[in-house]
Amino acid sequence: MEIFAWETAGKKVFGKSLPHELFKPTKGLAANQGLYNSFLVAGLLWSFVITDPIWSFNIRIFFLSCVAAAGIFAGITASKKIFFIQGLPAVLALLCLLISK
Repeated sequence: MEIFAWETAGKKVFGKSLPHELFKPTKGLAANQGLYNSFLVAGLLWSFVITDPIWSFNIRIFFLSCVAAAGIFAGITASKKIFFIQGLPAVLALLCLLISK
């Protein structure tokens, strides 16, 4: 959404927290964020097709750690809501992954 529909769908999602006149000038920033998120998703999906269990586990740990770090940082610097939407699920997934090992 941040990459392709920031000025349309982005307004629906973030319209209450960001003034409408800022969507056009922040389009490049949003696209960068969307690309970053796409790489994280790609990394996590990649971990499911890796046949070596140790390598797959390590890749999952790495990418979930990246998502958790981004969610924690955004929760501290931007909005606590972001932590609960992005950071907490990643932290819980990391814990589940580590416990299951």
